[in-house]
Amino acid sequence: MKLSRIVLVVLIAISAAAMAQQRESPPRGLEALRQGASSKTEFTLDHSMLVFMAKMDPDNEDLRRVIAGVSGISVHSYHFPGAWTYDPQALSSMKEEYNAAGWKQLMNNREKDGGPGMTDLWIRLENNAISNVAVLLARSNEVTLVLVSGSISPLDLSHLGGHFGIPKIEGGVVVPNTTRRP
Repeated sequence: MKLSRIVLVVLIAISAAAMAQQRESPPRGLEALRQGASSKTEFTLDHSMLVFMAKMDPDNEDLRRVIAGVSGISVHSYHFPGAWTYDPQALSSMKEEYNAAGWKQLMNNREKDGGPGMTDLWIRLENNAISNVAVLLARSNEVTLVLVSGSISPLDLSHLGGHFGIPKIEGGVVVPNTTRRP
């Protein structure tokens, strides 16, 4: 009995390691942002966790449809002590890394006042289908990178907005979360 439990645990660990390797890792430039942040929120949800969490919103059919094709979501959110105190070179480095890896940039929205704030959307294609999506949101004292692995369209990404720590974006602008949870 104990041997079967050990074998089961080893199989689960091997499966988890294989799934982690299949997911897209965050760009190296993110480490510079992580080190300079005053607070950090980072998490990864695999497909089974996403399915479970989508069940908490049973009336949202679009969300469940999108989750069916998603293998994982990683969110990396960093807050900084003052406005524009993060290294803008780290953001440029991430963009260069995505371009060098063959990702296609679909959106590049900059702040009106010429500040370094931005919203970027990249996709990675495999066999003419979207396999990964990355969204980078940089504001005056916050940088958030959302990585979505699996079969998903940019339109489907809008259905994930407001769920799983992904900011809701409308027209290239982050919509503030006005709902309070107890």
